[in-house]
Formats: sequence, structure tokens, C-alpha cells
Amino acid sequence: MEITFLRVGFLATLFMLSACDAPTPPVKSETAAATVLEGKTMGTFWRVSVIDLSAARAEELRGKIQSQLDGDDQLMSTYKNDSALMRFNQSQSTSPWPVSEAMADIVTEALRVGYKTNGAMDITVGPLVNLWGFGPNKQPVKTPDQVQIDDARAQTGLQHLTVINQSGKQYLEKDIPDLFVDLSTVGEGYAADHLAQLMAEEGISRYLVSVGGALVQKPTDRQNAVQAIVDINGHGISTSGSYRNYYELDGKRISHVIDPQTGRPITHNLVSVTVIAPTALEADAWDTGLMVLGEEKAKEIVRQQGLAVYMIVREGEGFKTWMSPQFSSFLVNGAN
Repeated sequence: MEITFLRVGFLATLFMLSACDAPTPPVKSETAAATVLEGKTMGTFWRVSVIDLSAARAEELRGKIQSQLDGDDQLMSTYKNDSALMRFNQSQSTSPWPVSEAMADIVTEALRVGYKTNGAMDITVGPLVNLWGFGPNKQPVKTPDQVQIDDARAQTGLQHLTVINQSGKQYLEKDIPDLFVDLSTVGEGYAADHLAQLMAEEGISRYLVSVGGALVQKPTDRQNAVQAIVDINGHGISTSGSYRNYYELDGKRISHVIDPQTGRPITHNLVSVTVIAPTALEADAWDTGLMVLGEEKAKEIVRQQGLAVYMIVREGEGFKTWMSPQFSSFLVNGAN
């Protein structure tokens, strides 16, 4: 997907330690009143702030936003058996499966980043996500044993999924019948990009849209700062964290971030990763893969790929931060 809605530089605030499953704090403005619209989608919250909007226009826009997000959810949800994604997952066919252009674009980007992260960002990790209780299945009453983990891992792998573009039509193809694709790692990014596209279609030029941890803002707000202020100048921004979506099992903290290589939740000290990329979809994909890798391996990938990344790492009783040179180039007036 080509994103053209962010041609003017703008600022975005990094809520580094805010929850990805909590509403985005409202944007402040000293020059104009913002109308804030919000709701729920994909198991998280969405928020849209728009400048200079009448009450009637706001209600009309709210309906369009929710309708579009409902459509996105119907496309990618693993909690709805009749979603486009679940129909593919439930099929035992290994023949090309027709999908929408949007679905093909999402999967193509996810696979690209997946291979760049050496499989750490793996949208076929669904069986493991479900095994550990972060998908449609309930939380396990005891820690999955190695046999269960190995059985689930045998049903995963990026190499088993292919996107086919043929004669103007798009297809997904799997070579093992039980492959289960989970797009929750990139769904928020796609939805944020899609909302920004809706704003452009509605002729709205001043806005902030966020879905979970993915955010797009146009144009500038320098007042809303927590950790750092960045001028992302036509890019998307997304944050992934291990600090809120977890549960306790057998005396251990179980993170929702699953390492496809081990089949187990991550246990390292990387707390959050924020990525700036050309689209929120791409940023959303990278932040997940880097979270899986942990601090040192993630830094290697960041340097190899020239990514704009900000990390927070737990160190003893406190935290330390690290940013790539590409990320620091987005900082406003040396903010840190």
C-alpha cells in the first residue's frame, strides 16, 4: 500500500510506557479546539482527534470511522469465525485462496519484515499464541509442556505461507493444512494507516489517529510530551511493549510476546520498542519482531536495516534507553 496522506512534517509523542491496550491520551492544542472521537476495535481502543469540526460533522465522521474499523476487524480478526482471515485459517485446502488486495498487502509486508528479522516476526505463530492463551483460546491452567510446544511449532513457519498475485487477483497459499495466520501484530498499524486515508478522503487536514499502539498525526503539536518528541515527517510510528499484556502462571509472568524459535513467551529485559517507518503498518511489523529478538539481537537488525528505533530496557530496579542514529534524526530540538 502506498501511503500519501503525510506529505507535511508533523510531530508525534512517544508514550513509551503507556499501554498499547489503553486509550491514547488526548492531544492538547493552544490554538484550536479539538474534537475527540473514540471507541473500541480489535480488542483495543481507537481515538481520532480533529480540529475545527462541527458536532453534526463529528457524529457523521464517528460513524464512518467505526464502520471502517469494523470492516478491518472483519478482515483480520481471529476471534470471529466468519472473518476473512479465519475462513482461510479454517480451510484445510492447500490450493490458492482468493483474498482482497488489502489482505494481500498486509501479509506481504508482514512476510517481508518477518524474513528481515530472521523469523522473529512470524504471522504464522498463531498455534503458539493460542497455546499460551493469547488468542481465541482461554489461558491454560498449567504451563504447556515441551510436547505441546513442539506440536504447535510444527504448524508454524513463514516458509509455509505465500502471497500470489495473478491476473490482477490476489491469493494466499499454505502448504500445510493446519497453518494458522495471526495478523494481530500488524492489525493496528494497518488500521491506523487506513484511518489516515479516510481523513484524506473526507478532506480533513488536521488530525491525529491512533489504534492501540499505532499512531498517525497531522500536522504539528509540540505541547504533548512524555519521553520524546519526534517530527516524523510523513512516517508512521508504532510502539510494542511486554509490560501490560501478560498473566501469572505457575509463579511466572507470561508475556504475550511469543518467540517463534523457542515456542515460549519472551523472558528478556527489553520492555518496549518504538519504530518510525514509512507507514504505521511497517512500523507495527518491525516493533513486534524487534521485541521478540531482545536488546542485542534487535540492535544488530536495526543497524543492518538502518531503522529508526527507540528502546527501553529494564536494568535492575530501573530502566535504560537506547535509540538508533536514524531515530535521533527525528528528534525535535534535541529532545530526549
